[in-house]
Amino acid sequence: MDYKVCYKKSVQHDLKLLGKPAAKKIINKIEKDLPQKALSCPVLKGSFAGLRKFRVGDYRVIFAILIDELLILRIAHRKEVYRE
Repeated sequence: MDYKVCYKKSVQHDLKLLGKPAAKKIINKIEKDLPQKALSCPVLKGSFAGLRKFRVGDYRVIFAILIDELLILRIAHRKEVYRE
């Protein structure tokens, strides 16, 4: 099933911290691959229970699957993405 990709407003801030080349690469990967692979992405545990992660190199995309869309909640380096 293909999902529509939606972004939380705070993701814009996350992308600015990454720089333009990395942000562009990640957005392209999200738009191209994530809608088809969303259900196969690992489910998170702990305080992020119910959310899923999508790996793009050293960066992680944290997202939630809603009825017919994917809500991108956070994009950050793997060392920083799970900090609250």
